[in-house]
Amino acid sequence: MAKAVLLDLGNTLVSYYTREEFPGVLAECIGSCRQLLLERGVNAPEEGLWGRVKEQDHESPGHRVYPLEDRLGHIFGVRDEEILDALCAAFTEPIFGLAVLHDDVKPTLGELRRRGVKTAIVSNTPWGSPAGLWRRELDRLGLAPLVDEAVFCRDVGWRKPDPRVFTHALTLLGVEARDALFVGDDPRWDAEGPRALGMRAALVDRTGRNPDALRGLEGLLMLI
Repeated sequence: MAKAVLLDLGNTLVSYYTREEFPGVLAECIGSCRQLLLERGVNAPEEGLWGRVKEQDHESPGHRVYPLEDRLGHIFGVRDEEILDALCAAFTEPIFGLAVLHDDVKPTLGELRRRGVKTAIVSNTPWGSPAGLWRRELDRLGLAPLVDEAVFCRDVGWRKPDPRVFTHALTLLGVEARDALFVGDDPRWDAEGPRALGMRAALVDRTGRNPDALRGLEGLLMLI
């Protein structure tokens, strides 16, 4: 039996948006930031705004995290740390508003705990948004008390599938890779990365398009 189960967050435990929907979501996030600056009386250059947004819509080479504060500072010409913190919160607000927690999540996490299996949420964050905001999101959704650890890419400085993200979570749990199972929705980030460390991996596809993937978390209990 697996000693630990590590789980992705977005589109595994909670649905926020699909890859195809992200451009529209990003526009809402930027709009939320613009509204915050307007309310605070902060002048930010409007000319070329969406060109700067497009320039920032990329990841750093080698899976290194590109922090949201740096992106927003470039887009809006802001350097004040307090304003940047507020901008990060404004940026993530539309994303959190889309959250749909799947019905099988809490029962499955509860059963894993009952069986003595350690658990951790291991997730990248949109545009390198701060881990603290996502920990608050776990609290809001009632997930934080149900897992032993939560590791976000900002905690480590590297994004999945970089092995450092997974090894950090395993170290916190005190479990070897061979004794753990990773569950996620993306073959690149959630299967190739863990398997390269010798960890088992399983994919969840709630759309049913991938016949080899679990349709939900109920099947997870059979794998451990």
